[in-house]
Formats: sequence, structure tokens, C-alpha cells
Amino acid sequence: MPTAARRGRDPRHDILFEPVRIGPVTAKNRFYQVPHCNGGGYRDPSAVVEMRRLKAEGGWGVIFTEQVEMHPTSEITPFIELRLWEDRDLPALARMAAAMKGDGALAGIELAYGGVNGSNLYTREVPRGPMSAPILTFFKDPVSTRAMDRTDIRDLRRWHRDACLRARRAGYDVIELYGAHGFGVIQHFLSPLTNQRGDEYGGSLANRARLFRELLGECRDAVGDTMAVGVRLSLHEAGGLENAEVRELVAMHAELPDFWDLGHGSWEACSGTSRFDDEGFQESLVRGIRDLTPRPVVGVGRFTSPDAMVAQIRRGILDFIGAARPSIADPFLPRKIDEGRTDEIRECIGCNICVSGDMTMSISRCTQNPTFMEEWRKGWHPERIAPRGASRTVLVIGAGPAGLEAARAAGLRGYEVALAEAGDEPGGRVTREARLPGLAAWGRVRDYRVHAIGQMANVAVYRGSELGAGDVLDFGFENVAVATGSTWRRDGVARFNLLPIPIDTAMAVFTPDDLMAGRLPPSGHVVLYDDDHYYMGGVLAELMVASGLRVTLVTPANLVSEWTLNTLEQRRVQARMIALGVAIVTAQAVTAIGAGGVTLACAFTGRARDLACDAVVLVTARLPADGLWQELRRREGDWAAAGLRRVVAIGDADAPAPIAWATYAGHRFARELDAEPAGDGPAFRRELAELWPGEEGR
Repeated sequence: MPTAARRGRDPRHDILFEPVRIGPVTAKNRFYQVPHCNGGGYRDPSAVVEMRRLKAEGGWGVIFTEQVEMHPTSEITPFIELRLWEDRDLPALARMAAAMKGDGALAGIELAYGGVNGSNLYTREVPRGPMSAPILTFFKDPVSTRAMDRTDIRDLRRWHRDACLRARRAGYDVIELYGAHGFGVIQHFLSPLTNQRGDEYGGSLANRARLFRELLGECRDAVGDTMAVGVRLSLHEAGGLENAEVRELVAMHAELPDFWDLGHGSWEACSGTSRFDDEGFQESLVRGIRDLTPRPVVGVGRFTSPDAMVAQIRRGILDFIGAARPSIADPFLPRKIDEGRTDEIRECIGCNICVSGDMTMSISRCTQNPTFMEEWRKGWHPERIAPRGASRTVLVIGAGPAGLEAARAAGLRGYEVALAEAGDEPGGRVTREARLPGLAAWGRVRDYRVHAIGQMANVAVYRGSELGAGDVLDFGFENVAVATGSTWRRDGVARFNLLPIPIDTAMAVFTPDDLMAGRLPPSGHVVLYDDDHYYMGGVLAELMVASGLRVTLVTPANLVSEWTLNTLEQRRVQARMIALGVAIVTAQAVTAIGAGGVTLACAFTGRARDLACDAVVLVTARLPADGLWQELRRREGDWAAAGLRRVVAIGDADAPAPIAWATYAGHRFARELDAEPAGDGPAFRRELAELWPGEEGR
């Protein structure tokens, strides 16, 4: 497939491509991929290497690893991060550094000592921190840190020195010490929340910053002027190292690091979703810090607009445009800006499905970029795709996220594609959900694909075209993808109720499909039963409150929208519900719906009680809208005569899941057109653990 022609950079964006000096090294431009996790870590090193290499190809000036655990006395199992514990860890990290530098980028490594955040469940070492206190992890592990004494601090300094020397041997250009998001020992010593020591390492800010100075000094002494050495700090930690003290710290140590990488306080705050935070949302916290130091300042804000990036530089807010999630959604974002192809940028939608991969200790996904973390495993390049195979024609039925991506990718391969949509507008569930409170940015999933398809003469879109099995067989297409989506169930079945519940027809019962179509309960008290546990229950509750309804949200989980723990927004979702006056009932399941209310059962004891209401909204499970697919399967004997080579259901029509699963399914369909079946083994490459030598027969 030919690559896109260069159109020429908009002169307004020239400032983004100025080289910037970082200590002894120089970045070729201002695009700085800040450290981000990906679910691969030490388990999938080649997958991580290729993912980073493609960012270099995409034009990033500085590219970082994820956090790299520097010593076995501090590791964050069950999370799967990179490790630099000994020389045997060097080959994978050296290979990554070489890949990052292949197109002129600087290779950066983020060295992390977890301290209060490292429970050491794998190594069984005693955790160490500023003081004896409970470990602060996502899982509330029932262990505590040992208060570090002077010997421990000397050890920590030596470990930092050794890690920096290894990083230099591995070929990195830039070292960043992790002291942000509550995850790094530097922040733990700086923060009065986690440092209440009475010695020279506690008390005043100058004392609390002593370890910060010592560790940076060890790193500088280790690598001299061969590498840049900087720090990643939180801009604001409520009740701890707050923004005013961060500014004081920077002013006190203005020239100590070679650069300052600054992000919001907690990981949840720094990686705010578009539901709660707009592009550039951290500006108020970082504005003015650049005036306190001659060193370059890096900042993030889910930047996807080149004009917004330019404004950050010209107004003196930042020197580097930091990005994690936008670099995942489009690894070629800098190159597209450089080549004047800004309309081709796959803009991050801020859904944090990428974060959920790390939180679930699995390979990360991206809603916008289905090739993320499949670059090595499946050989999927985010911008290039193989030309079409032996067949020529493709029919995609349904223009939701799976269908749009299938049509886009198949069109890029050179197939003649017809995209048939039963409705009047494309987007399917994306279009409906993007109209819900806080989800407008999700419409980018539709917009990117509709625009791309609109540039292809070989892809035709037919709206208002509801097809039957006979139509499909009559058309004579060789490949067919049925992407007809799904519908929400009305019978209460989901995770708690595995069988339909009794429902009195006298009660007004609604589903998300009703509400998204504009059919809301007219008035009164509504019970919203959420056994889906992702975003839908919360956004529908917000929609109904805005319509003047009184809402009680009932869930069998212990938290509202519990799965959003994995997208780092659960606390904000529940806080929003409380602020809106939504009554919250947790650990209770709706087990029956009567004429005047619902019957609730305790999720633990089964004890029942009644709750009166005027209407019920069931946010439970979804069923594939697969009637067409099932009819085509029943007529499989007619496929060959009709010229059909391959007919599949994809996306929600196959198995309902989040939108990222749908775009992945559409992309996979297009990639696998005319390919040989994968067989019974995994449909991707994987790496296995190295056996320790000399242990045969034991």
C-alpha cells in the first residue's frame, strides 16, 4: 500500500519541530513521549520494543520506557513492568534503546524505586520507605514499609548509581527518576503525607528534598556528561506536596536536573478521562513553573491539536509537549503534523481503555488504534497494511465502530468495499453514546473513520440500507462482515441474575437503548439497576438527573461503576453521583420488578427488601443483534453458489464488549482477508521464559 504523500507542514507548527537541548543531548523536536505502561513489561519484551520503535518512526523526539524497577527490594507485582535488577536484564532494554534511536529520537529510561508503592509480593523483600507505614497500593496489600535508616539510604544511593550505569551501557540517552503519581520514593520523601521523619531527611522542604538532591547527584556522578538526567514530579498532591511547594522546590533546585517532567498528582488525576477533563487540563498547575528554572519543562494534557500544542510553547507554559495516551492513539502524530496531514491524526478519545490493560495485567488496547501492542505480536503496522489478496470485493453490513474500521482497513488494502448502514447516520453505538454526558470525545472514533473512508474511491457507503440474507446472497460479494451491533437486555440478566427476573408489565421498564433514543421516564423516582459496572450506568444516571428525575442507582457491586477502577475514574464517577444527588445503593441486586417498585436482595446474605419507584432502567447485559448472521449461517449451503468465500460476524454482533474490542475486530477482519487460517495455536507471536542454565533433570 503506498504511503501518504507529504503535503508540507503548516508554518504555524514550525515551532514544534525546533531542536531542544536537554543537558548534554539534544532532542530533534518538542514531541516527548512520556513514560507509559502497556501491560507488556518483562513478559513481552519484543512486543514492547516494536511498539516503541514505531513511535520513533512516527517522529517523536524523545521516547521513554515505562517505569523500570531498578532493584528487587522494590517491585509492584502483580503489575508487569520492566526491570533493571541485574546485568541479565540488559539485553531486552538495550534492544529497546536501539529501536527508539533508529529514527533520530532520544531514548529515555524511567528508573523507579517504588518505596511506599512497592509491596514486593514477588521478591518477598521487606519494603522500604521514609517511615514505617502501610503500603499504599491499589490492592491495599496488608504489609508495611520499614523506615529507612542511613544504611538503607546509602544502599538506595548505590542502587541508583548502579542502575544509571546499566542504563548507559544499554544505550540510553536520557534518565528520568520517577517521583510522581505517588509511585516513587522521591515523592514519598518530599511529601509530608509519607514523610514525618525527625532527622535531616524530614521536616522542612529543604530537608525533605535531601534525598532528591542525593539521588540526582548519584546519577549525575555515574554518567557524567554522557546522558541527560532529570526527574518526573507531581504538580499537586492534595494535603501533601501541594502545587505551591512544588514551585518552591523547583525554584530551590532550578538547575539541579537537566529537565523537569511534570504531571498532575495521582495517576488518576494525571490521566484524567475526557469524561471529566478537557485537553490541556493541567495548565493551571504548570503555568509559571518554566519561569522558575532555565531547564526544559515537560508537561502533559492529552494534547491532540497541534494548535493547542503551539499555544503551550508560545505562551511559555512548556518546552516539550508530553504525551502518553495521544502517542498510543497515533504513534505517527508528529510525522502527520510535520507533513501537513493533521486531518489524518487518530485523536485520543480519553477513554483510558489503554490503562485498563496495565490494571488487569494484560496486553493493553486502544480504542482508536487497534494495532497498539500488536505491532510485533501480529506484525500490524499502524500506518501500513498489505495490499489485497486474491479476492476483490467486500461487503460490510453495519457502520458502527467494527464496521467502519473493517471498511476503512479493507479499503486501504485495495478491496472494492460496500458499507451498508440500516440507519441514516454512521457510527452505530458510538454516535448514540457520544451524545451522553461527558462522552462527546468518543465521537472521534466515528469521525476519524468516516473521514478516512470519504477519501477512498473504492469504498462506497449506502445509508438507509437494511439487508436481508437474500440480499447478501444476491449481491455476489466475495467477503462479508456482519457488524450489526447489539441491544441491551430487558429481562434483568447479567452477572448477578443469570436467569430472567419476574417483571410486572404494569411497571415502566427502560433500557439504555431507550434512553439513548430519547425515550426517558416522564417523571418521578427512577431506579437504575447497574449490573454492567462500566460507564453506562453512571452516564445514564447523570442524563436523567439533568432531565429532572430523581434517581436511585442500585448495583450488586460494592462501588458504583466498579470496572472503572481499571480506567482510573471510579472515584470521580461515584463523587459525581453524590454531587448530583443520586441515591446510591451498593451490594444489592434487583431480583424482581413489581407494579409499584423493585425487590432488592443483599449480594452477600440474600436478605430481601422492597424499594418503591415509578420506573426502572435496566443496565445489565447486551445481546448480539445477530439475526442476519444467524440466517446467513442457516443458508451456508448457498454461499459457494453466490460467490461467497468468507462470511463472519464481527464486533458486538459476534460478542458484545467495549468499543475498543469492536474496532479491533473490524481491523482484524480486514487484515485477515484472503489469509490462511491461523490453526489451533495462538494467532500471534509470544515469548517464553528463559530456563536457568544447568538445571536439567532436577
